Amino acid sequence: MFITDDVKYIGVNDRKIDLFEGQYIVPNGMAYNSYAIIDEKIAIMDSVDASFTREWLDNIQNALGDRKPDYLIIQHMEPDHSANIVNLLNVYPDTTIVSSAKAFVMMKNFFGTDFADNQLVVGEGDTLSLGKHNLTFVTAPMVHWPEVIVTYDSTDKILFSADGFGKFGALDADEDWACEARRYYIGIVGKYGVQVQNLLKKAAKLDIQIICPLHGPVLSENLGYYINLYNIWSSYQPEEEGVVIAYTSIYGNTKKAVMLLAEKLRAKGCPKVVVNDLARCDMAEAVEDAFRYSKIVLATTTYNGDVFPFMREFINHLTERNFCNRKVAFIENGSWAPLAARVMKGMLEKSKNLTYTDTTVKILSAPNEENDAQLDALADELCSQ
Repeated sequence: MFITDDVKYIGVNDRKIDLFEGQYIVPNGMAYNSYAIIDEKIAIMDSVDASFTREWLDNIQNALGDRKPDYLIIQHMEPDHSANIVNLLNVYPDTTIVSSAKAFVMMKNFFGTDFADNQLVVGEGDTLSLGKHNLTFVTAPMVHWPEVIVTYDSTDKILFSADGFGKFGALDADEDWACEARRYYIGIVGKYGVQVQNLLKKAAKLDIQIICPLHGPVLSENLGYYINLYNIWSSYQPEEEGVVIAYTSIYGNTKKAVMLLAEKLRAKGCPKVVVNDLARCDMAEAVEDAFRYSKIVLATTTYNGDVFPFMREFINHLTERNFCNRKVAFIENGSWAPLAARVMKGMLEKSKNLTYTDTTVKILSAPNEENDAQLDALADELCSQ
């Protein structure tokens, strides 16, 4: 597949994988993207996962014919992008590896060698000419590893964006980009919003017509849409007005209160109400929702003097990713000593710019008329601006 006259896609689709990075459910697989820039000299952009060595090397040979790559540019050292460095050098031993200084240190850790005889270290603003294609390297530390670089081809106006602008799903998956890109971004990159903002500022100075990420489709139309979403996500602003209710329930009583609140919110005209049972839903989807919408209700039981384990896990996921700039409400349930609201608020104490509703719903075993009135008051608060 040609992206431009000189740039060809040589990546692979993984339809066998069940968990990406050992934790993210990927029902539509993953794409491991690699590209060949074919000029007077040839550059291969990144490698692919070790499970696809043969297919990737075949793709290179089919793209190049009798020619050989002059450069292998490694932008990111996670094994799904770097695993085949040694295998490529076994076939094309004269290839120069182009990467950051920190990446070569990681290569030593992964492979036992930093390829001293084949290495070209590049940093911020360094350039590489392939002929008519001129590449400029831009450092992107902690997006989302410290060694990351991205590459700008000023000839075809392509940004090779490493893991930036990536998404879950194989390239032949028919699915909404934003949904799986959001889940990917928040789960994997979300902690590093400041660093993403820094990279976006650098990218704003470039004339970018095409974005070639390491996962997901090549982006060549309506780039402002994708860049705007990245700006929203990395600045931790709500993407949409709405209320997410994340709950756990042991015997169904907390769930009854949650469902009643959702009903009241919808009746009062809340624009969007999303309910997630943390014991049963995809946790990454629930985390995605928390960052997508402007308000969140945390509902759980007191459990061993703490909160139910799935709620603790959920809040840890939020705080690990710098959850902020949201309105938060609590529903707690406890048969004799309700502590859940206090524990949850304590877990969020380091999160910035959170505002809390005046109403906290306190259930003693099962919802009663007083709780119904509390849920009414809470719905009024959440539906107001």
